[in-house]
Amino acid sequence: MTDKNSKTAAQQLPGFVTAKPNDPARRTASSKSLIRRFWPYEKKYWKIVVFDLFCASLTCLCDLVLPLILRTITNMAVNDLAALTVGLVLRLGLLYLVLRLIDAAAQFYMADTGHVMGVYIETDMRRDAFDHLQRLSHTYYSNHKIGQIMGRVTNDLFDVTEFAHHCPEEFFIAAIKIVVSFGILCTYNVPLTLLLFACVPLMAVVSTTITPRLRAAMRRQRVQIGELNAQIEDSLLGERVVKAFGAEETEKAKFEEGNLAFQNIKKRTYAFMALFQCSTRLFDGLMYLVVVLGGGIFVVKRWISPGDLVAYTLYVSTLIATIRRIVEFAEQFQRGMTGIERFFEILDTDIDIFDEPGAVDLQVDKGGIVFRDVSFEYPDDHNSVLRHVDLTIRPGERVALVGPSGGGKTTLCNLIPRFYDVTSGEIAIDGQNIRTVTLKSLRAAIGIVQQDVYLFSGTVAENIAYGKADATRAEIEQAARLAGADAFIRTLKDGYDTYVGERGVKLSGGQKQRISIARVFLKNPPILILDEATSALDNESEILVGQSLEKLAHGRTTLTIAHRLTTIKAYDRILVLGAEGIVESGTHDQLLEQKGIYYRLWNQIPSGETL
Repeated sequence: MTDKNSKTAAQQLPGFVTAKPNDPARRTASSKSLIRRFWPYEKKYWKIVVFDLFCASLTCLCDLVLPLILRTITNMAVNDLAALTVGLVLRLGLLYLVLRLIDAAAQFYMADTGHVMGVYIETDMRRDAFDHLQRLSHTYYSNHKIGQIMGRVTNDLFDVTEFAHHCPEEFFIAAIKIVVSFGILCTYNVPLTLLLFACVPLMAVVSTTITPRLRAAMRRQRVQIGELNAQIEDSLLGERVVKAFGAEETEKAKFEEGNLAFQNIKKRTYAFMALFQCSTRLFDGLMYLVVVLGGGIFVVKRWISPGDLVAYTLYVSTLIATIRRIVEFAEQFQRGMTGIERFFEILDTDIDIFDEPGAVDLQVDKGGIVFRDVSFEYPDDHNSVLRHVDLTIRPGERVALVGPSGGGKTTLCNLIPRFYDVTSGEIAIDGQNIRTVTLKSLRAAIGIVQQDVYLFSGTVAENIAYGKADATRAEIEQAARLAGADAFIRTLKDGYDTYVGERGVKLSGGQKQRISIARVFLKNPPILILDEATSALDNESEILVGQSLEKLAHGRTTLTIAHRLTTIKAYDRILVLGAEGIVESGTHDQLLEQKGIYYRLWNQIPSGETL
């Protein structure tokens, strides 16, 4: 299922071919289709674009008028020297000075406001990409490296900034200069001009042959730098594990492999770039050769005057400089196209968890949860985890989920806040199908405490208030007291204003866990999910966190995933999940009496041994 506002890549960009994630050949799209999709971002600033193009036309005046001034002076010097006065030269010089001042003002606007417009567009695109990423499901992040994603929303869009500004003005300036130069050159000598412009189609053929290869090489370069970023991020975030296992040399070897791969890709990119520039310089020389030979012969035959030949040569120089500028811009153009293409790959990713049309806010009265014939398989690999699960959890009931790894405990809990959608069946909270309520209201009603606590870079207070940005300091401190965290927080250097470091690196596991529990106390949800919240803690921390969790769970509908069975003895009900779904259900004492899977787990009896 897809969002009503979301389309697949095939729908958005005809001709796209999907493949493995981050494959350089994953998608190919024509520049025309990419520019058509990019245009709405540029259109938003059309007034700036229009005035930028107007300024671009003004910058052409100097280049187009200078040959006419020199032609006038040269022809008068050759044909009527007496008519060439100091006053005329001064007037022509003043005219050129005025044009240069206009050119300077126009260039300032293009370099300043034009580039700022590119920054605006980059900001808009990055905002859209980040908003879309926030709406993508767990499946997407399971299949894509964070380093790759970061590269798409940062580095790739830097090149789009330059593209957004320079693309319209470069082509506009080129069009003016080529058309005007062609017209003026024809007034001087039509045969020589036609001979000169006969080189252009040949140049176009060579260019269109090389540029697709250049773009493909640039795409491979972007993919590889994303892989390199992901590898660096992985290594640095896991630096404690690296040091603990003495694996520095292994990490160096992995980095060196990726770094050399990037080097080789860049070498290939520059090879295509060099071939491209070499071919254009050869055509430059060919066009100058036509002017030298043809112009010289035409002067000898008196088919063109010396002054006209000077002007002609200057216009040809302007024309060649324009073509060379477009050729040089081709590299920036391809970088921009690559960035735009990779940007739209993000936006084309289907949003599979979304608000259904007509969704309403969830109204939680008591917090009862019902699973009706629920089955689930992961959408990326179609691995079936849950099959035809029927389960009723009473309001305020404390339910524990136990069983072997891979039995679906975490998956079952993840279905309640719709981190994934059920494949079939339905889940209801207080009689309301969770597919018919808004995601925001659904997740606001659920508090989650996980084993792997994630703290954001910031202060202790900011992390506690993460789920309630408008919380007062008094509310934050009260939540911390309820979580048993207030005492240790006050011993920190700056108390609640202590910077916790990236991922809370400056705090112990137990301290981070109690801060995460304080978050949920502050949120105050009617439904609570505890995902092995104490399994990674030492004994003392487990006791402290366990006491906090007891207070947190009081009066709330609670689902707990537990590996340490001693923590759930007093629960209202314990569910044992296996390959067939819920295989046992009851209190701690009832399950021990059955002498089934739970009995084996409690007594640590291997599954192969007989009782």
